Amino acid sequence: MTRVVVADDQEMVRDGLAAILDTEPDIEVVGTAADGEAAVEVARRELPDVVVMDVRMPAMDGIEATGLITDAGLARVLVLTTFDLDEYVYQAVRAGASGFLLKDAPRQRLADAIRSVARGDMLVDPVVTRRLVERFAVSRSRGTDSRLDILTARERDVLVEIGRGLSNGEIAARLYVGEATVKTHVSAVLRKLDLRDRVQAVILAYETGLVSQDE
Repeated sequence: MTRVVVADDQEMVRDGLAAILDTEPDIEVVGTAADGEAAVEVARRELPDVVVMDVRMPAMDGIEATGLITDAGLARVLVLTTFDLDEYVYQAVRAGASGFLLKDAPRQRLADAIRSVARGDMLVDPVVTRRLVERFAVSRSRGTDSRLDILTARERDVLVEIGRGLSNGEIAARLYVGEATVKTHVSAVLRKLDLRDRVQAVILAYETGLVSQDE
């Protein structure tokens, strides 16, 4: 059972998300919060697997709350965002969020995202990925980049799929390998390239030309 806390300052949104998630047989909503301070308190009390975090909230916003929750190791954080919050998404990356999803995503996509983040995958909605890269990966190269020479051919393949926003399970299916093998390659890519997380890997994939905005 994946234990979840939902944080959103809009009561209808908060209750709606909780109701949707409670219909999933393997997800249990163990708490809700109307602002960042409450989200941290509930996470500290309940120790959920995932906090579904809105960004713009009173008292303490979702960025600061994400940093406090992840720094303390209380839970993983899945940030819900909209198109006009790119700057906040970038800040959430730096704060340690494990995933990003658009608020208008289908309900099943939300449930799957929570499961993915709970498993330890870094999940970035492909649309959010593209907007992040368009705004922040401005110095892209289209030629061979020496930073990638340290990677094996298979590790490069995995980096390409990370850049496309795929989860470990999706990469495994795409490359016809086991998910455990993908996890090993992902760890090697992050270690060799001195990257903190998958979002940094996504941006590097675009910067080096392994993935283009047109894909």
